[in-house]
Amino acid sequence: MRRATLDVSALPSVVFGARAPIWWGVVGLLLIEGTALALVAAAYLYLRLNFEAWPPPGTPPPRLGAATADLVVLLASVLPMALVDRAARREARRPAWLALLVVIALGAVSLALRIPEFHALGCRWDSHAYGSVVWTTLGMHTAHVLTSTVENVLLAALLLAGPLERKHYVDVHVNALYWYFVAGTWTLVYALVFLGARWL
Repeated sequence: MRRATLDVSALPSVVFGARAPIWWGVVGLLLIEGTALALVAAAYLYLRLNFEAWPPPGTPPPRLGAATADLVVLLASVLPMALVDRAARREARRPAWLALLVVIALGAVSLALRIPEFHALGCRWDSHAYGSVVWTTLGMHTAHVLTSTVENVLLAALLLAGPLERKHYVDVHVNALYWYFVAGTWTLVYALVFLGARWL
C-alpha cells in the first residue's frame, strides 16, 4: 500500500503574522499578562465595593500630570512602532532601526515618568488595601514597559550590528505586537488607577 506524500519544499522558511509559531507564542504571552492585569483590576473593583470613600480617608486621589503625559507618550509611540513593523515585513533594515530608536526613546521617557507617577498615588504600598492594589497595578505595567524597552534595545543592536538573518525580522514584527499591548493596556491602567479614584 502506497502512502501519499506532501511536498513542502516550496514553502517559505520565514513567515510573518499568524503563520509564524513565535506569533502564537507572543499572543499566548499577551493573554497571560492580560489576564494577570485583569485579575488585579478585578481586585481593585472588588475593594472599591467594600469602601464608602475611595480612596480611603486621608489619601488624596492620584495626581494626573505625569500619568497623563505618559498616556500621550505611549500612544504617540504606536505610530513609530507601526513603522518598525512595516519595515520589518519589507525586511528593510535601516528604516526599522531608525523607527525603533524613536520607540526606545519614548519608552525611556515613559519609564522616567513612572517615578513621579508612583509619588502621585499619594500613598505607600503598605498603607492600606487601596495602596497595595494601585501600587501592584502600576508596578505590573512598569515591568511591561521595562522589559519591552530592553527588548527594543536588543533588537536595535541586532539590526545595527548583526549578524542578521531573515528570521530576525519576524522577531522585530512580533515585538511590535507586544508593544501595542503595552501602549494599549496603559490606557486601561490610567483609566482605572488615575481616573477611577475620581469617578468610581
